[in-house]
Amino acid sequence: MNIINDPLALQRTCLNWRSEGLVVGLVPTMGYFHAGHLSLMDYARSRADRLVVSLFVNPTQFGPNEDLSRYPRDPERDAALAREHGVDLLFTPEPGVMYAPDHATWVEVPTLARGLCAASRPVHFRGVATVVSKLFLLTLPGFAVFGEKDFQQLALIRRMVRDLNFPLEVVGRPIVREADGLALSSRNVNLTPEERRAAPAIRQGLLAAADWVRGGVRTSGELTTRLRAFYAERLPMSRLDYAEIVDPDSMEPLAEIPGRALLAVALHMSRARLIDNILLGD
Repeated sequence: MNIINDPLALQRTCLNWRSEGLVVGLVPTMGYFHAGHLSLMDYARSRADRLVVSLFVNPTQFGPNEDLSRYPRDPERDAALAREHGVDLLFTPEPGVMYAPDHATWVEVPTLARGLCAASRPVHFRGVATVVSKLFLLTLPGFAVFGEKDFQQLALIRRMVRDLNFPLEVVGRPIVREADGLALSSRNVNLTPEERRAAPAIRQGLLAAADWVRGGVRTSGELTTRLRAFYAERLPMSRLDYAEIVDPDSMEPLAEIPGRALLAVALHMSRARLIDNILLGD
């Protein structure tokens, strides 16, 4: 496995691979790998001639009061895991080489970057769209793989790729969970023991909502009211950021559950903000 931290060296390598007719697969990450990241690498490895994984804690997607400084990091462990999972090239840049001091160009998808996570993280998706665009231009992949836990991010990237005609396929892969149902996240290490014991209730609430829909509840207001009460009882140490029902493609809020809808939630613990989601309906 080759480790590169220079964007131009990465671009030259990937241009050479593309000129040879090789299919490049890309898995963008912020590191501190867990089984969810590794499942994305394994999927991409099964399809790609050359597999590139980026490991970059992107500062532009963090607001001034967010957890950039606390985001967990272990680059040596990450490199060992990437090597074990067949990664050909690990890209590990520093912020200074990704963003010049006078950086002035941003990529935005405004209609999908509102509500849900964007409501409390107003600069987040501008940073995501910009850094992912840069990674696409540097690696020229045939496809890129993202997890469905960040469903709003996935929808936004798909729209960006469509609208800007990036010549690649965006692949979403299912959420990987602990045995007790908690969605894997690098931020889970920031949970206290009490929070970790209670955190599976996030998934349990989503499954309860799916049961309520199957039982005939179709209005978003009633569903989210029930879910808020569920979390207040099961996760009293948390603060609910949002529980919303939206169209899974446009991220537009839905008053009623049609054939298909996304229920997405975010909850603040003492040192971690956790997100999860479930598809409702048909």
